[in-house]
Amino acid sequence: MSVTELTELTRVFVDPTAYADEERFHAACRVLRREHPVVRVESDAYRPFWAVTRHADVLEVERDDQHFRNAPRPLLTPAAIEARAAANGPQLVRTLIHMDDPDHKASRGITSGWFLPGRIRVLEERIRELAVRYIDHMADLDGSCDFAQEVAVGFPLHVILSILGLPEEDFPRMLKLTKELFGSDDDELNRSRDPEEQMTVLRDFFEYFVALTEDRRTKPTDDLASVIANATIDGQLLNDFETASYYLIITTAGHDTTSSSISGGLEALLRHPDQLGRLRDEPLLSANAVEEMIRWVTPVKEFMRTATEDRTVGDQTIPAGDAVYLAYLSANRDEAVFDDPFRFDVARPDNKHVAFGHGVHFCLGAHLARLELRIFFEELLARVTDLQLTGEPSRSATVFVGGLKHLPVSYRVL
Repeated sequence: MSVTELTELTRVFVDPTAYADEERFHAACRVLRREHPVVRVESDAYRPFWAVTRHADVLEVERDDQHFRNAPRPLLTPAAIEARAAANGPQLVRTLIHMDDPDHKASRGITSGWFLPGRIRVLEERIRELAVRYIDHMADLDGSCDFAQEVAVGFPLHVILSILGLPEEDFPRMLKLTKELFGSDDDELNRSRDPEEQMTVLRDFFEYFVALTEDRRTKPTDDLASVIANATIDGQLLNDFETASYYLIITTAGHDTTSSSISGGLEALLRHPDQLGRLRDEPLLSANAVEEMIRWVTPVKEFMRTATEDRTVGDQTIPAGDAVYLAYLSANRDEAVFDDPFRFDVARPDNKHVAFGHGVHFCLGAHLARLELRIFFEELLARVTDLQLTGEPSRSATVFVGGLKHLPVSYRVL
């Protein structure tokens, strides 16, 4: 393979439109997994990094959190924005994804109890009520809608913001800011292409969250926002920067990734009617189906790690200080792990996808996301029939988090 050919293949990692064109992305990754599973990527827009495309190698890096650290480069960010942030002084945000132990362990411990399976199961009745509410909303839309925009984004947003204790009148604001944050590479979703203007999205989030912290410290309640506002580490309350960063990751990651999985899961069912029929006939497959939807969509496309010393991944030495890009979407189609990985199978056994990550940074909200998807599709398939695509779905341009932004469908609600 020539240098030019290899460079063209690796462009999928730095071209936001490649994730909106999954056929192109997967075609490139098939070749890379086979011939260059750990490959150096250079781009005018981003500082160089190593892309890791095989499932086994992604797991190896994830497990070795002592030698592959989240800081200082936890996700792929344009070099211009990194430079601007560095010039402006202290970092604008520091969430769990920016941390390593011991800070990560201490910070994660503030809310980890809220997301344990036993605690999440207590929420099942409320989540089902919200799922029914959104199916009722589908009925109000007279048999057709943009499912991604009118249903899938609202349901998980309502769930996570209810857990936080935010008022419903603030939900549209949180949704708009989340779209602008994760949609910074998509002209339909972003606020601006200007890096400075993009940073104002974070400032708007922080303004809201600083006020939320003050309110919950003055008038604490039994919601998750009060837990964060009044948490202490080493006997000290978190400062405004720390609480706002915490709210940010819970609010955004707590709904955007789940909405992408719901929309993408429905699209997969509609494109594979035999699997839709099987799930209707065998509702006990719902847990398997949810895992397959999450594997299929992989809403978090990547995280990055930085090598603390020279380390070997596969047959490639990663020099100390170099960044590694964990290509989750590629790993979740790895032929060495998944039988017929491009087949959508609601009964797929022992689904070892890495969509939630692995190791100490395994997704805090994984149990909640699984429960939301299971309940939503149980309610959807019990009441909604004659589901059909009525147009071509479209995906967001991104290099980080994303999925379907439009999914036009028709249906009948019983």
